[in-house]
Amino acid sequence: MSELRILSSSHCEIQNKCPEFKGKNAVLQEAAGIGLNAAANAIPMNEEEGKKPAMQLTSVVTPFTDDNLRLLAQIGVTHVTIRYPGRGLDQLEATKAQVESSGLQIAAIEGYLPIENIKLGNEHFDAEIEEMRELLSNMQTVGIPFVCYNFMAGTDWVRTKLDVRERGGALVTGFDVEQAEQAVSLSETTREKNESSITADILWINLERFLNELIPVAEACGVTLAMHPDDPPLDSFMGKARIMNSVESFERLVHLKPSPANAVCFCQGTFAEMGVDIPSTIERLGPHIKYVHFRDIQGNRERFVETFHDNGPTDMFAAVKAYQQIGFTGPIRPDHVPQLVGEEAGEPGYTMLGRLHAFGYLQGLIEAAGHD
Repeated sequence: MSELRILSSSHCEIQNKCPEFKGKNAVLQEAAGIGLNAAANAIPMNEEEGKKPAMQLTSVVTPFTDDNLRLLAQIGVTHVTIRYPGRGLDQLEATKAQVESSGLQIAAIEGYLPIENIKLGNEHFDAEIEEMRELLSNMQTVGIPFVCYNFMAGTDWVRTKLDVRERGGALVTGFDVEQAEQAVSLSETTREKNESSITADILWINLERFLNELIPVAEACGVTLAMHPDDPPLDSFMGKARIMNSVESFERLVHLKPSPANAVCFCQGTFAEMGVDIPSTIERLGPHIKYVHFRDIQGNRERFVETFHDNGPTDMFAAVKAYQQIGFTGPIRPDHVPQLVGEEAGEPGYTMLGRLHAFGYLQGLIEAAGHD
């Protein structure tokens, strides 16, 4: 029997206002005459004449160990993404210290966010909004500039197969909509099946409420909220509508609450599932792209498999050139890597060896595009 796997996001509560930011960065930003969001998203120009501004090479770390942090630093990664550790400042401060001890910085919090009831718009909506306000305030305190979130109600990213064979027998994930009824969830935050339905209209209402409540707080805290597409980007899944499933949906998103803090996580693989041309879509969404998941798939939204970053149909070099053309200098992280020899039992899409290959490939593309 084929099992549908739902792979992860959410837990948590809060305070109504962010404390005034008094750190060294705020002083520099004020002196330069730029806002907190602009400063948070900025990265210095490469000092070598003729080179484009650098993107922030960013990685998840699984398992989250000192050895893996040092490994990433050794290959030229500068930033990491962490999962929401739960309420309170202590864990964030401890994680920041651990990351910085390896010479890295935290770029974003992504996954396990306390927003599942916000998506559904139920009686716990206000409590989760309060927890998210608290998180934004804590992120300001420790200096984390991005939150990556999604609006998939009742699920997270889903796959029906975890052991598709790619090049050399490496394991990748796949999805087939015809097998989706036999669902087993492995998500930490959506493990229990929720049989209730929700319409697209209600999801848009809940999303607008979410943005109205949190974008002003994010602006005050110098944090950017980056929306990830639905994966897969179907019209509905398991009885619940999906709304972040097209380029037009993301244009609607940024116009619901216009703000530098209301941004797009451009997940290349998911946009590829939509069947769009990746380079031209990057140019179309342009300045709204503040965070990038760099990956590829073979197939379409109803039936696809993941690929090695250098072994899919997307013109990845053209994609990197498009990011440079729109002036993107934010976090870019290879996502959903194949499981290589010795890591077959690891977390699907999130093992380390395949990530090393992906970063080498990405660094080569960035350097080549910078001289093109």
